[in-house]
Amino acid sequence: MDVIRVGTRGSALAMAQTKQISERLGKAAKAEIELVPVTTQGDTSRASLSTIGGTGVFAAALRESLLRGECDVVVHSLKDLPTAEHPGLRLGAVPKRADARDALCARDGLTLETLPEGARVGTGSPRRIAQLREARPDVEAVDIRGNVDSRLARVASGELDAVLLAAAGLGRLGRTDAITDLLELADWPTAPGQGALAIEMRRERGDRELEGALDSIDHRVTRATVLAERLVLAGLEAGCSAPVGATAFIDDELLFLTASVYSADGTKRITSSHAATPDSRSAADLAAAARDVAERAVAELLGNGAAELAPPEESV
Repeated sequence: MDVIRVGTRGSALAMAQTKQISERLGKAAKAEIELVPVTTQGDTSRASLSTIGGTGVFAAALRESLLRGECDVVVHSLKDLPTAEHPGLRLGAVPKRADARDALCARDGLTLETLPEGARVGTGSPRRIAQLREARPDVEAVDIRGNVDSRLARVASGELDAVLLAAAGLGRLGRTDAITDLLELADWPTAPGQGALAIEMRRERGDRELEGALDSIDHRVTRATVLAERLVLAGLEAGCSAPVGATAFIDDELLFLTASVYSADGTKRITSSHAATPDSRSAADLAAAARDVAERAVAELLGNGAAELAPPEESV
């Protein structure tokens, strides 16, 4: 394969992260890279994500472009990718994950703890809104849309006191200078798959060099931990934009998973934590451990009333 056509959203963040991955992919495959920008409904609509179908609206157009043969692979932010498999497509690689934490970007160096009463904090995520209401019920959560720069500009202009964003995205854009507080995962779990990227391809076997290049940038530990997190979301049938946070990691020989479901107003939270020991570090054994902990976490969450906090959706 002389040229690999890589589909991507056209936003600054999507282009930045796709270029980083594409450089590695092209080098591994010894091929030129052609970026194919694709406009999605999530990019054109200014309505809140919860009203236009959740974060899956960012993936649909990319997947259609891939199935039409307009590109060879597409790059997603994994947290934007629906948990259900798409007919005709498969996950070709999950590169090593970046920082999975959320970041507060506030005026005057403020932190979550030092925000004044009545402060206006912008975010388009129902999960972040619920967590903010739980942690700081005295501040106002403002539902916003837009790219990273436009959100940060609303803080700079004084319209908002702060915004909540993914630390990984800020890092990929070179904007970590805007971060005034990094929210630790133990207290503030983030969206399943946050900080990770996903490279999707057509299900039929294609060019061997492309397949080999994808294998070379796949990160087994990341793939297993995000699988555990995403299986929680799938098991709850809650939808990609539901107020669900999940964090999985591997420490020594154990795979740990903690998942929390929030009420929209932040007044209730149900949490479940489980661990499993993979038989080995093979992809199959890591995936089996991920499924084990996710299955137990989902059963416990549902048994404790999670369905009432995050009602099932028809599709994720």
